[in-house]
Amino acid sequence: MKIIPCPSPNFNDREGHTIDMLVLHYTGMRSADDARDKLCNAMSDKKVSAHYLVDEDGTIYAMVDESMRAWHAGVSYWRGHTNINQRSIGIEIVNPGHEFGYRPFPKPQMEAVAELCKDILSRRAIPARNVVGHSDVAPERKQDPGELFDWKFLAEHGVGLWPLASPSPPLPNPPPQGGRGLEAYGYQTTKLTATITAFQRHWRPKLLTGEWDRECALILNSLLDSKL
Repeated sequence: MKIIPCPSPNFNDREGHTIDMLVLHYTGMRSADDARDKLCNAMSDKKVSAHYLVDEDGTIYAMVDESMRAWHAGVSYWRGHTNINQRSIGIEIVNPGHEFGYRPFPKPQMEAVAELCKDILSRRAIPARNVVGHSDVAPERKQDPGELFDWKFLAEHGVGLWPLASPSPPLPNPPPQGGRGLEAYGYQTTKLTATITAFQRHWRPKLLTGEWDRECALILNSLLDSKL
């Protein structure tokens, strides 16, 4: 795995927080050059950064040292924690996103993301449940990396989770609401429809309804059974 230095000035100290999360994003910009410029811009009113940037051809750029706090998650929440930047490593993945022509992530890019994530996980005590998308930790604001991102591919390569094809034990009926179960998994549910949509983007990307149903319940049941 070849990583090219591309340092960003946008970071600060973690203030002693342990790294226990990995957050994946898409860049949501027209080009990789635009994304690099933004992530390395110290003069912008909205300074942002990530620890790594992965281009569509699989090129990986290192922007912020993992020991430091990059500015990628913003207002966010996961498993009872806020200020996710303090405890996470952020990876930006080049893709124009929903605003500029969202498209599938090329195979070389997904392979590079998987390799990078596996390397990070080999050095950091990050539970599988804490490998998340930006939309998982900020469902009211964000859609990335979105429904075209191949979470199943990552799980097959030892990164994060993917629900079983036939979750066990089956539920006779879906829970009357998804809120408590989603909270148990890690989500914030102040706006439940947004959270259900974020859950579907990650775990049932072919059907985004924002409504809780039996299939969602089975998927969540499988994930909660993983105990990871």
